[in-house]
Amino acid sequence: MSKNIRLAAFIRAEIEPILQDWEEFAKTILHANHMDTSGLRDHARNMLLVITDDIDSDQNEFEQAAKSKGCGPDDGNETWVEVHGADRLGSGFSVMETVSEFRALRASVMSLWTKAHPAVTGPQLEDITRFHEAIDQAVAESLEHYATIKEMETRLFGAILVASPDPIYVLDLNGRFTYANKATADLFAIKPEEIIGKSNFDLEFPFASEFQRNLEKVIAEQSSFRGKFVHTFASDQGERFEYLLAPVLDEHLNTEATVCMLRDITEKALAEEKIWHNAHHDLLTGLPNRRLFLDRLEQEIKHAKRSSQPLTLLFMDLDGFKKVNDSLGHETGDRLLSAVAGRLTECVRESDTVARLGGDEFTVMLTGTEHHEDVERVAQSIVDTLALPFYLAPKPVLVSVSIGIASYPQGACSPGALLEAADQAMYRAKKFGSNQMCFYDSFDKTDAALF
Repeated sequence: MSKNIRLAAFIRAEIEPILQDWEEFAKTILHANHMDTSGLRDHARNMLLVITDDIDSDQNEFEQAAKSKGCGPDDGNETWVEVHGADRLGSGFSVMETVSEFRALRASVMSLWTKAHPAVTGPQLEDITRFHEAIDQAVAESLEHYATIKEMETRLFGAILVASPDPIYVLDLNGRFTYANKATADLFAIKPEEIIGKSNFDLEFPFASEFQRNLEKVIAEQSSFRGKFVHTFASDQGERFEYLLAPVLDEHLNTEATVCMLRDITEKALAEEKIWHNAHHDLLTGLPNRRLFLDRLEQEIKHAKRSSQPLTLLFMDLDGFKKVNDSLGHETGDRLLSAVAGRLTECVRESDTVARLGGDEFTVMLTGTEHHEDVERVAQSIVDTLALPFYLAPKPVLVSVSIGIASYPQGACSPGALLEAADQAMYRAKKFGSNQMCFYDSFDKTDAALF
């Protein structure tokens, strides 16, 4: 099976092994002793196919936001999840047993997927997120089906709170804990009895204020809410979490409490950040690459236009780099580029941007440079710094740099045009030898094509 296969296609291809796992788990449930294969697999295939269709479906940001808040599309018809839950309860299943089937389904799919795909791509990682959301949605639909029945609601929450490996707790209308499962106590590193009656403020959690605002919204609107926070608890567990707040309704459909479910997403968040970083940074030097540089340049030009603040771009090309590669090898050349990146960063402020566009071409974006002399001072500092020997080989390595300088709005008013202007100025500087700089507005552009 292709390593690039998407999760939905994988589930469809492996649906029989998944259903077999579902059936084997169902056999362990007390009230399933009398069921045949058809009964044990009741609605499972249809629910899986609905989930795969959900994963494959296109969703805009507004639809995703709505779904994350439990406000996904509803045509008014019973879903397969609701039908399945009703049949299970009619067969004597407890809510815990019914919910446990979905947990087992999640575990089965992820176990088979992980064995087949130990390493995932960015799109596959997004599919996994969509799958977890679909399972969560399935559980939510099952729970909502019995929201008006007090006895069922009590059994449901009791089963989830006790059995869940994820931190789950119940808050009263004032945001104070009325129940916390063992996973919550372990995460907070607080005894369960010490949690009850306290609020997030009492526990001095830094995310308490934002959490309380979202809690009040859930209570007032009787709608679920999904949020995130960053925090390392006393137990040293996790760092980044997502949480789901859902209202608990009484027999009169009034909110009487709120249940909160936490999930540690540290590994997923770090994986996503790594994917983003690698896509926007030069792997050799760690500097922003062309894509990220142009994005930042566009944003800074917009800011400069609004604030009437100056913006200057330095385009740099190393003189003699090819000679280093040819005589000392590409490994030394790569080390030289990394060292150059380090020296360039030391020559500018933290607010400025240093980027590698490719090869031996670098750029520096200077913000707030009101005076020509200030820019020239920075450029000269770069020239002087890069002229110093690089100790990367048995003999010191020497290079020089040619710098082209263009400013907004004098040189150009768009990112591409400003970069091109600085590039032209760089070629003009190179014409006059090494360790030279040239301002775009200081030479005749009619002969720029010659450079």
